Amino acid sequence: MSSRRSRAQSTTGSSRISDDQIIELVSKLHQLLPEINRSNGRRSNKASANKVLQETCNYIKNLHREVDNLSDRLSQLLSTIDADSPEAAIIRTLI
Repeated sequence: MSSRRSRAQSTTGSSRISDDQIIELVSKLHQLLPEINRSNGRRSNKASANKVLQETCNYIKNLHREVDNLSDRLSQLLSTIDADSPEAAIIRTLI
């Protein structure tokens, strides 16, 4: 058993994930990622687990950035309208 796996097993106890489960999870991530699916113009099931995990991290970072930008835009919009208006109330629920 590799040292990485023995460390993982010792920290997770008996809830060790199998290689088949890892492959299945990576496959599910691959299906969710638009960048990998778009790169060849068609869906490729041959992306490496490393690439899928890297793209997943990048995609999540981009989503965080997008949420921050949208939040900033909503805040700016809220500052330009009457704070007691129905529109302001709707915007506040989105932030």
